[in-house]
Amino acid sequence: MAAATEEAAGSGGGSPSSARRRLRIISGHLRGSPRAPEREALSPSPCKAQGGSSGPASGSIPKKRQELLKWNGWGYNDSKFIFNKKGQAEFTGKRYRLGGMVLPTFKEWIEKTFGASLEHKTTSRASVNVNDVPPSIVNEEFLQDLRATKISYSQDAEDRVFRAHGHCLHEIFVLREGMFKRIPDIVVWPVCHEDVVKIVELACKHNLCIIPFGGGTSVSSALECPEEEKRTIVSLDTSQMNRILWIDEKNLTACVEAGIVGQDLEKQLAESGFCTGHEPDSMEFSSLGGWVATRASGMKKNIYGNIEDLVIHIKMVTPRGIVEKNCQVPRMSTGPDIHHFIMGSEGTLGVVTEVTIKIRPVPEYQKYGSVVFPNFERGVACLREVAKQRCAPASIRLVDNAQFQFGHALKPQVASIFTSFLDGLKKFYITKFKGFDPNILCVATLLFEGDREKVLQHEKQVYDIATKFGGLAAGEDNGQRGYMLTFVIAYLRDLGLDYYVIGESFETSVPWDRVLDLCRNVKERIVRECKEKGVQFAPLSTCRVTQTYDAGACVYFYFAFNYRGISDPIHVYEQIERAAREEILANGGSLSHHHGVGKLRKRWMKESISDVGLGMLRSVKEYVDPNNIFGNKNLL
Repeated sequence: MAAATEEAAGSGGGSPSSARRRLRIISGHLRGSPRAPEREALSPSPCKAQGGSSGPASGSIPKKRQELLKWNGWGYNDSKFIFNKKGQAEFTGKRYRLGGMVLPTFKEWIEKTFGASLEHKTTSRASVNVNDVPPSIVNEEFLQDLRATKISYSQDAEDRVFRAHGHCLHEIFVLREGMFKRIPDIVVWPVCHEDVVKIVELACKHNLCIIPFGGGTSVSSALECPEEEKRTIVSLDTSQMNRILWIDEKNLTACVEAGIVGQDLEKQLAESGFCTGHEPDSMEFSSLGGWVATRASGMKKNIYGNIEDLVIHIKMVTPRGIVEKNCQVPRMSTGPDIHHFIMGSEGTLGVVTEVTIKIRPVPEYQKYGSVVFPNFERGVACLREVAKQRCAPASIRLVDNAQFQFGHALKPQVASIFTSFLDGLKKFYITKFKGFDPNILCVATLLFEGDREKVLQHEKQVYDIATKFGGLAAGEDNGQRGYMLTFVIAYLRDLGLDYYVIGESFETSVPWDRVLDLCRNVKERIVRECKEKGVQFAPLSTCRVTQTYDAGACVYFYFAFNYRGISDPIHVYEQIERAAREEILANGGSLSHHHGVGKLRKRWMKESISDVGLGMLRSVKEYVDPNNIFGNKNLL
């Protein structure tokens, strides 16, 4: 090995010492920290990150998730929407800007929209009843081998329940009223790539089923355990693999363990002056590995790209061995890109352990904005023109009128009379002076990032385009509030369930010439299906255009309804959602833009990618995992 190194050092031109120095730099780039190119190769000791850390970093989400997060709802235990003693809605906790604020019009909105009443309230289980939890069935020989590895594990009922589900409506409904028939038998917490290798080897040896677990934010039933699975199910929780292994400031890349959640990734990078810019709505809780496994997208993709645009290198452990490329370069022409077998594989092939991603300097300047349009058609036309001119800001999102009214109902109580007066003036100017119908108008929220001077130029360009389509600037505050709501809106479903209102979101991507038809037809189909299925009150059926591309856009739908009087609301909901998905496909939309397929949408995979395409995916699965160790039954 040493002789080969010396020979290589002397054959590349220049002095042997300079060649050796280049080799050390390359070695540092491929195997460790490029910040210290003169340092010899990394220590051979496993599970060590840059700086010598041998254990997991201190993350925002604890190993025992129940210490911080709800067991049967979204997000933090101390953060939720409630109706106070005065009957006013408010948001608890201090983690979000909305925390502690009263929402004076929300009660009226929910009563008017759904026919809901505070007098009609459901009850949810307060905690996990361990007597209802399926028993843990684990092979004793496997346990002995696992103990020998010193890898942390648990058979505790709460630990297992927390990793038995994502956040689909039916999953949360089951937790509120009952229990899953099948959950993981054991949870394991690897702290590095080498630990994952050991776990997968043991699973192959003992014929176990592994379901990888990242942030637990799946909305595709991807984490549900197949009821018919008779083998021991291992939940491989990657949360303790949460370190940045190295940062390369020259190439603007960083190698990161896959279990890190979005908020911790951005915090740690910011300490060195960098960011990824990848901000999905779930970034507080979702993990880097989860983003890769589902082909995720973030709200600021216009500048930073989707996850497939950010990834430089992936390391994944499979039953066949480790999959990775031999170098970390921006592009390769070496046959089909193996990264694209991994991205979107949804835990069916193996466990992503490390990812090298692009990073950027933290933007110097950030500015919010908003534009009100006379109707949704004008707004879509404006977004199309912005995309055509390739001048989209970091984020531009257009909400229809129903979602605008929804957002307005979440507006906090105004403390200042002057502020209230200004809001009144704005409303008068838009509706009376400009003639916008408050029941038709729609709003786009904007976020600009970058160099201050360029941001201001960019802002002018976008507002000039908006003006051509009848848009009026609606202020920074409305834009900033719109993005703040992104992170709290998921908490609303839990409040709705308390008052017989069930709701869910789903998304698609669609060509520009089909956006308006798809939005209209899907919303009308939801209303029609609800009526046919016996829903007594008109549903909320609303959409927003959230991401734009040269050839189309991502459209995000919300729908909710009052289920009082319906004996099996989840079955009715699933029928309606299925019809909505059929309508999306019939109107030229995709099966999913960024949520993934899981088990929830896999019935449409053949239609989406063709019989031959599905066969190609099955062939990869059969080669990489012939014994179905990664048996979550997603996708295929």
